[in-house]
Amino acid sequence: MNTHRIHRVAKLTGLSKDVIRVWERRYGLVKPSRSSNRYREYSDEEVALLRFVKAQMEQGATIGGLAAEGHDALVARMRLATPVPPEEQKPHERLLDDLVGSLDPLDKAAFERKLNGAVAVIPFEEALQRILLPLQRRIGELWHEGRLNVAVEHYVTKIIQQKLFSVMNQLPVNEFGPRILIACPEGETHEIGAQAAAYIAATKGCHAYYLGPNLPYSDLAAFCEKVSPDLVLLSLTQLRQETDTLHHIQQLEQLATRWSVAIGGQGARAIEDRLRGTKIELLDDLTALHGRLMMILSTHRLAARS
Repeated sequence: MNTHRIHRVAKLTGLSKDVIRVWERRYGLVKPSRSSNRYREYSDEEVALLRFVKAQMEQGATIGGLAAEGHDALVARMRLATPVPPEEQKPHERLLDDLVGSLDPLDKAAFERKLNGAVAVIPFEEALQRILLPLQRRIGELWHEGRLNVAVEHYVTKIIQQKLFSVMNQLPVNEFGPRILIACPEGETHEIGAQAAAYIAATKGCHAYYLGPNLPYSDLAAFCEKVSPDLVLLSLTQLRQETDTLHHIQQLEQLATRWSVAIGGQGARAIEDRLRGTKIELLDDLTALHGRLMMILSTHRLAARS
């Protein structure tokens, strides 16, 4: 990995040397090493992080709000928002190939050994984005194509859910954070995406309420009345017939008259055109989710100070 002195970092990022030093000393955003003659030396990743922070501020974030996320959380979010170079994608593609190969015929010990080993050596949020969710998508595609038994699909899904719930149970309850209600509405039984969103919301400092799959809109609205969420986030994975689509949009619009409502998932992307002119937001990937959560957190902090 290359290292760069501060004058070079200033040119690469468009930030002044004074701003870089302040962000380092006051906020701990970067942690340069020192050369033998005591010059600061910044890694490629730290340069990328400074660029990322600058871009976030240009989109309305504050340096205080970004710093409050912490260095490691910002790096993880930067990695998710940055396209993965092909040479970095290949190891994960090979891993996914190996994992799928362990399922037919099923070699439980090999599958779990490979999956556990891969997830253990990188930050969980990165593992979620680059291993667990892509694995779930592959398994779903193989099942739809009739190339994988439904029992095996259920087995893999439960393994991924266990990992998500395990890390979520270790997170503190952010009692005073903005309230994010996450669920799969009626008719939706695939909940991995919603669980991932709940995990990310909790790690960012939100008070996340995860209500699970197949939740009737009437019960969802009743729960909203009790907790007054800052955002209702629903996962729509299924591609639906016209009548069913209209029903969901009507229910979503009714919710959106009282609360901020966003949807994500394959089924949500399929109805993107129908959302124009409504108050319903589309968060079509984890990067969009991150950005929306940071806006909510920033607003929440400003309100707490006033």
